[in-house]
Amino acid sequence: MYTKTIAIGFALCATLAACGDTTGEQLVYGAGAGAAGAAILDGNVAAGAAVGAAANVIYCKENPGRC
Repeated sequence: MYTKTIAIGFALCATLAACGDTTGEQLVYGAGAGAAGAAILDGNVAAGAAVGAAANVIYCKENPGRC
């Protein structure tokens, strides 16, 4: 079970690596990754989408050269 969690974490990180060029794209990509992660882990999909969207936008704004 622990291996599955690690694999999912790596997959989500890879998904977030494609930040998006605009704030709208960043929101959509982050929400998608967060919702997918929450669905796979049997969590709250809406909360996962919200957290993923916020995290991706913040990451891209703080690290513009990495997006």
